[in-house]
Amino acid sequence: MIVVMKTHTPAAEIESLIQEFRSWNLTPETIESNNKVVIGLVGDTASLNIEQVQQLSPFVEQVLRVKHPFKRASLEFRHGEYSEVAVPTPNGVVTFGQNHPLVIVAGPCSVENEDMIVEIAQVVKATGAQFLRGGAYKPRTSPYAFQGHGESALSLLAKAREVTGLGIITEVMDTADLEKVAEVADVVQIGARNMQNFSLLKKAGATGKPILLKRGLSATIEEWLMAAEYILASGNPNVILCERGIRSFDQKYTRNTLDLSVIPVLRKLTHLPIMIDPSHATGYSEYVPTMVKAAIAAGTDSLMIETHPNPKKALSDGPQSLTPAEFAELIAEITPLLQFFGRGHQSDLTTTFTAKVPSTALITA
Repeated sequence: MIVVMKTHTPAAEIESLIQEFRSWNLTPETIESNNKVVIGLVGDTASLNIEQVQQLSPFVEQVLRVKHPFKRASLEFRHGEYSEVAVPTPNGVVTFGQNHPLVIVAGPCSVENEDMIVEIAQVVKATGAQFLRGGAYKPRTSPYAFQGHGESALSLLAKAREVTGLGIITEVMDTADLEKVAEVADVVQIGARNMQNFSLLKKAGATGKPILLKRGLSATIEEWLMAAEYILASGNPNVILCERGIRSFDQKYTRNTLDLSVIPVLRKLTHLPIMIDPSHATGYSEYVPTMVKAAIAAGTDSLMIETHPNPKKALSDGPQSLTPAEFAELIAEITPLLQFFGRGHQSDLTTTFTAKVPSTALITA
């Protein structure tokens, strides 16, 4: 249930209402928008009479029920206003959200060694990305596949952050590693396989760090939003939803099916920012540029693109990774597209890639 207050309602009146709602064993959360305050009520509101709430104060303008089971994640809960996730990085605050420039996240699937991660960090920064992605802990289908270097890789990500000033996005797989990951990551990623790891969701949310929540391989949109609700219910409003492809019938020609229809659907259902990961969705680098452009046209707030200095020798997910030269070419291609859709980059994109990046970074073999 949400209670919309009239414009310029006195703060004392709002506080009085909040205390009243608490006495009803409800959790009130306030949202300020356009000189109005909206009070969201979380708890057992099914038996509440709307007229009873309306009569609590002459400053109450409207009382509405939130129809969806995902209360805090619902667009209704914020009275139709889309939220922003502002992330401090060494290069400044970067904001994810519908009314902000597109945010680009790029880097390798796994952190392999210091030279590699620092090199690719310099590449993606020079080309215009604001965040470096790289896996320290890797969930793999086979127990014999490369699982990541773990804690030592976190220190390498910290080194890349120090050298470039990029924000860091990396995945946490286990609550036991959460504190170590949160020390390095500017945004903590919860991967597709852990989307419904409810213990991890609650504890990650409690860190207060921005959380990137990837959609599960077979998850419905409602299941995805209910997973986000766990993070929001822990008191953390900074959640970014990432579509990374869902499992479908055809796995011969694409790794997954990139569900771009989630963008307009999520815009109707939730206030949370949206990211698209075309690399994991398609599984092949040749398809990534097309899906990047489609995602921009559909209205994504952010993109996550895998980039590796030498994809053929990558320890994980090489086939879906762009080379530095391919990544730079893609950024050059989408720059006018971003301008056309009013989602221009939050930092100036480079016009001459080779002028800013060492020639060693242009490995394509």
